[in-house]
Amino acid sequence: MPLVPNTTKRRMVAGEVALGFGVHHLRSASAPSLAAASGHHWLFIDNEHGSFSVHEVAELCIAALPTGVTPIVRACANAIDEATRALDNGALGIVMPHVDTAKEARRIAEAFHYPPQGSRSWGGPPAIYGYRPPAMAEAQQAINDEILTVVMIESPEAVKNAEDIAEVAGVDVLLIGTSDLSSELGIAGQMGHAKIIDAYATVAAACRKHGKVLGMGGVYDEENASRYVGMGARFVLTGSDHNYMLMGANTRSSFFTGLPAVGAAAGSKKKKAKKAKG
Repeated sequence: MPLVPNTTKRRMVAGEVALGFGVHHLRSASAPSLAAASGHHWLFIDNEHGSFSVHEVAELCIAALPTGVTPIVRACANAIDEATRALDNGALGIVMPHVDTAKEARRIAEAFHYPPQGSRSWGGPPAIYGYRPPAMAEAQQAINDEILTVVMIESPEAVKNAEDIAEVAGVDVLLIGTSDLSSELGIAGQMGHAKIIDAYATVAAACRKHGKVLGMGGVYDEENASRYVGMGARFVLTGSDHNYMLMGANTRSSFFTGLPAVGAAAGSKKKKAKKAKG
């Protein structure tokens, strides 16, 4: 069976923006189809803050593969084993949080790639080949080319080291975790603060210099999101399932709450009619 292509990686290589649909609570195999139906390109399965089991991560990844939506898993910081297990079970990319140095980025890139680019262990027929890969050497090289390795920039130290991190072979995306970065800078939640803008400029310059992609996470208001996409962000997390549900649910409940109740309207008419007769 042919290898499932990483459509998100291809979009970004072509200079296009790839939109991520965050998953914290959804467990259904319909999640990637919902992401596709709403114009998203990758599924962000959050195993850092979500409460997924290994089995649930695998099920979501495998469900995504036929849809064209790229399954990408965020592991916990330094959880290399958790990340490589996700790769063995259908993930086409990994997001590693809290990467502060080039040394850390190098260890991550090596762990996610088969030899000679890295040291990833062969776990048998992989899901992204439909469990029917070609010869091992051919399969490993092809998989190396498809896997998306994303490191998160979430501290002043990481911003300072952005150029060294971007220089690491095998790293594809430097994703700014804007929420945690703003907290560490002492400006929690101020997504348009000058310090955040400067951080995006620094990381964007490092990405341009070394041919890497700038990512944006945690920025959901239109003004600031537009600014950072304008500065070059192409790997863009648009929100997560709870955000989408609350936005839609609040809009609908506000609409219906604003309508006059039928019973109340009828009662009001009767009272008016009574007064008119009296």
